Amino acid sequence: MAKTETIRARVEAKLKTDAEAVLNEIGLTASDAIRLFYKQVALRRGLPFDVVIPNATTRKAMRDVIEGRGLTRSKDTREMFEKLGL
Repeated sequence: MAKTETIRARVEAKLKTDAEAVLNEIGLTASDAIRLFYKQVALRRGLPFDVVIPNATTRKAMRDVIEGRGLTRSKDTREMFEKLGL
C-alpha cells in the first residue's frame, strides 16, 4: 500500500455533522469522500464540478428568493405542477 499523508481542514461544525450524516447513509467515511474527491481532481486535472460566477439575472433571482419576493407557494407537487400548467 502506498504511503499516506494527513489532511487537516477546518469546517463549520454543522456542515461537518450534516455531511458526515449523508456520507454515513451511503457507507462512506469522511476520509473515503476526501480520497474520492482528490482522485477525481487528479483524473480531471481540475475540480470535478463546475464552479461559475452567477450572471446578473441569476444573482437577482437568488436575492429575490432569499428575500421572499415573487415566490409561488404550493401545498404539494400536484398543486405546483397545476400552477405551472403541467
